[in-house]
Amino acid sequence: MNLLLNDVYVVEGGHPLSGILQPCGSKNAALPILAACLLTDSDVTLHNIPDIRDVRTMISLLTSVGVSVTRLGSSSIRLNASNINPDSIDTSACMEIRASILLAGPLTARAGRVKLPPPGGDIIGRRRLDTHFLALEQMGAAVGFSGRMLSFSTEGLIGKSIFLDEPSVTATENAIMAAVLADGDTVIYNAACEPNVQDLANMLISMGAKITGIGTNRICIAGSDTLLRGTEHTITPDHIEIGSFIGLAACCGGVVRIPDVPSNIVKPTMNGFSKLGISIESDGKYLVIDGTRELVVQPDRGGSIPTVYDAPWPGFSPDLTSTAVVVATQASGTALIFEKMFESRLFFVDKLVAMGAGIIQCDPHRVVVSGPSKLHGTDVISPDIRAGMALLTAALCADGTSVIRNVRQIERGYENLLDRLRNLGARITREP
Repeated sequence: MNLLLNDVYVVEGGHPLSGILQPCGSKNAALPILAACLLTDSDVTLHNIPDIRDVRTMISLLTSVGVSVTRLGSSSIRLNASNINPDSIDTSACMEIRASILLAGPLTARAGRVKLPPPGGDIIGRRRLDTHFLALEQMGAAVGFSGRMLSFSTEGLIGKSIFLDEPSVTATENAIMAAVLADGDTVIYNAACEPNVQDLANMLISMGAKITGIGTNRICIAGSDTLLRGTEHTITPDHIEIGSFIGLAACCGGVVRIPDVPSNIVKPTMNGFSKLGISIESDGKYLVIDGTRELVVQPDRGGSIPTVYDAPWPGFSPDLTSTAVVVATQASGTALIFEKMFESRLFFVDKLVAMGAGIIQCDPHRVVVSGPSKLHGTDVISPDIRAGMALLTAALCADGTSVIRNVRQIERGYENLLDRLRNLGARITREP
């Protein structure tokens, strides 16, 4: 842990950022798609894979069970899972990332068994696994917990009608991957429909799976008694990264253009940001964010203080609420930020208060932000990926120099971040 805390960004704030900011492939799509290679014994070629720590850990987990991985370029890899052993999984790597739980569905479906330690990941509140267990149990898997290990086993999964007790993204992905090799048809009700779930489903279709209802909360999967075929697939751009960059650009006083933005993510993302005065334009190729415009909180009808709140897709993403708090500190007016889904995600706001932000934390889920606040540089620690990105945004628009510690947390979700920001004019260095 001390090694992580010793990695720092030194940020000289207050400089306008302008230029083109290219989004990378989606972290949250790449992780389940990598796991899905276990559903075939043929080659799977993936493009636009983000080179970030979580993805590298997932690839390491796959190689530990026998998947061969060939690097084809800076963002392309070929995987082959023709010879796998679920008993050889690297349990220490499992505990580094939340996404290790995504191996439960495909390995149970294909090999009939897998043992995993509880997954790691960001500490942003209680992140229950019950939905995964219930979905796989309904398809005929036995789920146990003994000696700090989770066990999944089956003599054959059976398609079922499943109602998820919450629209969990990773549980939906696990259920879909298990269902494609189950005997019979599966219908998943209350399914998550985030863009990364859609990307996984589309990739599985290219492997021969029969899936309908993509993008809705009712997904139907026709099971198969044979492994899927190989495929070649390109990961979609990361809608969370794009949202983070929209918030950053709006705060930093320049004009930023983001290419290759999928049209289906714009309205859900702007559903929250527009309440804080962010406006965007499109010139056909680029999404344009003009940070020279004054940010003004847009009150509700009758002049009431607006609420920016997260929700399952197509609601405003919970991964963007941290950035929304920073944007609100730079907007004229008062806004309530309501993080409904994770009770510890807002516990970083004391660091923004130390930078000069006008924030009152009402309870674990809600903060009232009054702005604009003139932020000043300080020394902070990044507690998780998204709070770390929000603190970096605050540091870039603050006066003076900030030191951000534990930056490997940020780099779990954002590829080559410093170079991309420096190309926009950011003055930022990484020091060991």
